[in-house]
Amino acid sequence: MNLRTTLFVFLCFCATTVLRAERVDMLKAGAKANGKTLNTKLINSTIDRLNRGGGGTLFFPAGTYLTGSIHLKSNITLELEAGATLLFSDNFDDYLPFVEVRHEGVMMKSFQPLIYAVDAENITIKGEGTLDGQGKKWWMEFFRVMIDLKDNGMRDINKYQPMWDAQNDTTAIYAETNKDYVSTLQRRFFRPPFIQPVRCKKVKIEGVKIVNSPFWTINPAFCDNVTVHGVTIYNPSKDPKGPNTDGINPSSCRNVRISDCFISVGDDCITIKSGRDADGRKYGKACENITITNCVMLSGHGGVVIGSEMSGGVRRVTISNCVFDGTDSGIRLKSSRGRGGVVEELRVDNIVMKNIQRNAFIFDLFYDKESKVEPVSERTPVFRNIHLSNITGSDIKQIGYIKGIEEMPVQGLSFSNINMKAEVGFIVDIAEDIRFDNVDFSSQTGSPWQFSKCKQIVLNNVRSKYPVNQHPIVT
Repeated sequence: MNLRTTLFVFLCFCATTVLRAERVDMLKAGAKANGKTLNTKLINSTIDRLNRGGGGTLFFPAGTYLTGSIHLKSNITLELEAGATLLFSDNFDDYLPFVEVRHEGVMMKSFQPLIYAVDAENITIKGEGTLDGQGKKWWMEFFRVMIDLKDNGMRDINKYQPMWDAQNDTTAIYAETNKDYVSTLQRRFFRPPFIQPVRCKKVKIEGVKIVNSPFWTINPAFCDNVTVHGVTIYNPSKDPKGPNTDGINPSSCRNVRISDCFISVGDDCITIKSGRDADGRKYGKACENITITNCVMLSGHGGVVIGSEMSGGVRRVTISNCVFDGTDSGIRLKSSRGRGGVVEELRVDNIVMKNIQRNAFIFDLFYDKESKVEPVSERTPVFRNIHLSNITGSDIKQIGYIKGIEEMPVQGLSFSNINMKAEVGFIVDIAEDIRFDNVDFSSQTGSPWQFSKCKQIVLNNVRSKYPVNQHPIVT
């Protein structure tokens, strides 16, 4: 072998060595899969070591691995084999010290998310295993705090309250928010989200099952290029109900793809958000370029929801080929005076709804029912340029409603090729430029369409298969 050949072989060997990322079998690395021994230090030290070497994979074979907060870094993959469970501790101290998070649309210091990343790139959670948040203890503490507040007006609810007070100017943060939220703010128990990458790029969550989240489940904030594919999320909706256990909540993210997911939770299944009130407007980061497709939603307050924390704006969203069966609402947009922000360029297509407990469609700018008319400003929310087509629904309480505010009607909505049968029809109040094409709404009581304080309404080929005696189809 001559010198040139020897050098070529050596360079090829070096290249393959550099390009091959390390894959660590965590069981062989010393992790305990007995569900009792805390593995947090080993997991996070392995992540740190792999990150320093350019990246790699933590592979969890079948077994149950107890852990506290996991901090992902760039070029790191968590992979769970079928039969593997990452069981997250329900000892609140395992999520200290406080870190910067976005909680319900507001940046603050609070508990570490169960899986957390900041300013990282190319992070992945994948496999056929399970992530179990053991949320019940978190839920029970939340309920206890709220009951104590109502009955006793307690101030220091637990040892964590002084930490929130010391590290957050909470009064200033929530100065504009709803009155009921302000009254409980100083006594709230802020639970961590399950998965929250912050300011990350190229985030992928694929295949895993996620259960029993303490709070919101998948909640990327200020991220770019997020993929959630083939994920199952289950948070109980009763016995006990997991409060605020939303499924997937991108917040001020760009270029998000959510597909082929199965979601049944104690709150909204998928919610698109961009910050709350003044704090959200300060960051001014919209949630944009979002696709949601081929998903099935069962229990939940809403199938796909936008808001109410949408102060940074939401735009360019498509929702298609989904089934909502048993949710309280189907498509729900909610906001209120003080939020600000614009929701626009939304397309909803090819949806089937069944057994909807409340409303198939909601477009509500009057979410805070106690708010008063005010001049149009940055505090004024806007819904416009929204189009829905090819939707079927039955066993529905109410087809839905549009509710604008006097200073800002809901505007630029169209409904086409839609067939809905419900107890109550569709009620439109304070709206303009609303169009219905080839739409069949049937209600058991009253008129299927009811309009008040509206302008520029177009009804083209609308009908009702089951009109109610002595009630017009449109009022």
